[in-house]
Amino acid sequence: MPDQIDRDRRAVLKAGGALLLGAALAPTGAAAQGASGGKIPIGTIGAGHIGSTIGGLWVKNGHKVFFSDRHPDDLKGLVDSLGPLAQAGPVTQAIAFGDAILLTVPYSAIPQLGRDYSAALKGKIVLDTCNAVLGRDGDIAQEVEQNGIGVTTQKYFPGARIVRAFNTMSYMYFAEQANRPDPKLAVPIAGDDEEAVRVAAGLVRDAGFDPVVVGKLTDARLFQRGQPGYGQRVSAAELRQKLSLKP
Repeated sequence: MPDQIDRDRRAVLKAGGALLLGAALAPTGAAAQGASGGKIPIGTIGAGHIGSTIGGLWVKNGHKVFFSDRHPDDLKGLVDSLGPLAQAGPVTQAIAFGDAILLTVPYSAIPQLGRDYSAALKGKIVLDTCNAVLGRDGDIAQEVEQNGIGVTTQKYFPGARIVRAFNTMSYMYFAEQANRPDPKLAVPIAGDDEEAVRVAAGLVRDAGFDPVVVGKLTDARLFQRGQPGYGQRVSAAELRQKLSLKP
């Protein structure tokens, strides 16, 4: 009997060690969700045309999405139309809710949003859809022209894991082309954090498109407004060819 007890004890300890090792090696947060093919909670900063369209596509794919903007009470109709996976409220709640954040505002709002929320966004994966328009956004649009849009956004959100995405086409075209038969519509993305780029690529697929990793944030200049990758309504293979990327 003592030998049997010892054997049982060793079996329990071995099993417990295996569980601890598995827990130590398992990815966490958004990385775990992405690795398992599961769904991650997403918050939006902005819920206009792009925010509501892309956020709505994620809800339909099974993600929980927390929409926010300056007037969250105005989002009730959007939330009601999307069902129980969607909710709305203040920006602070959206940031706390999301493992990933969709940033979708006029670019002139970026400096103030950075002052208000960069601390809360530290370590968060942030998909930046914003475009700088010279006639609308003022001095910061000049900064974007000089330094590139990916680098500029990162400057105002130090510590956030910025990935440029969903900036090259109108919301109407995204809505029309989502989940079309193959080849899917290409969506260029770029970022400095490899894990954030992998998660963003998964979210692009979940919205019904084909992600094309263009490079680092410095390379996001290639698909900002007025550049060769902007407005390209093409497949992934065609976009890679246009931007001289490896197949």
